[in-house]
Amino acid sequence: MTTETPSPTDQPPAGKALLKLFLELGPLVLYFVLNSSGRTEGETSDETLARVVYATKGFVIAILVALPLAWRLERKVPWMSVFTAVLVGSFGGLTILLEDKVFIQLKPTVASLIFAALLFGGLLRGKLFLKSLFGMSMPMDEDGWRKLTIRWALFFLFMASCNEVVRLTQSWDTWMVFKVWGLLPMTFVFTMSQMGLMKRHELVPEGSTPPQE
Repeated sequence: MTTETPSPTDQPPAGKALLKLFLELGPLVLYFVLNSSGRTEGETSDETLARVVYATKGFVIAILVALPLAWRLERKVPWMSVFTAVLVGSFGGLTILLEDKVFIQLKPTVASLIFAALLFGGLLRGKLFLKSLFGMSMPMDEDGWRKLTIRWALFFLFMASCNEVVRLTQSWDTWMVFKVWGLLPMTFVFTMSQMGLMKRHELVPEGSTPPQE
């Protein structure tokens, strides 16, 4: 009797969800660890730059490894992962080639501005991109999707502004802490704060009692 090692696609739902989360957050965690592990007291600007370049190389490699693993897991690569890989490859590559850490700091700003522009541009053209992406899993009426789109677009502008303020006024290490423990929790809190709106505009099956305003 032979035993077979289960592939990622054979993992139980909980294990598959954890693996997916690891693939999405793993590169960022690795970057934070590599950047923090080499820090020394009183290091020079050249030493800081060398540490950043080293961590950026690890980040880029981790992203490139995570993409094919994500494909093997679900037989598709989420568009967000592809978008992240393009940004990381572009700004990370500039950081490595030009040895200037400012490029990796600009990535969250540029990403947020791109998302805001896409959402606002879609609204001007009468298109609700969030509905196209999540409509199947989050059924809502048109007014709900429009409000949610506007809120997310404004939130992305807010995120870009926050990143620029911290980038321009604080040290690299402070910015790194803000990126991991500021931007991510802010996104999570904002997402949770939209549950009320989504509930009010949820499309309920015929015969069910709709949620009260």
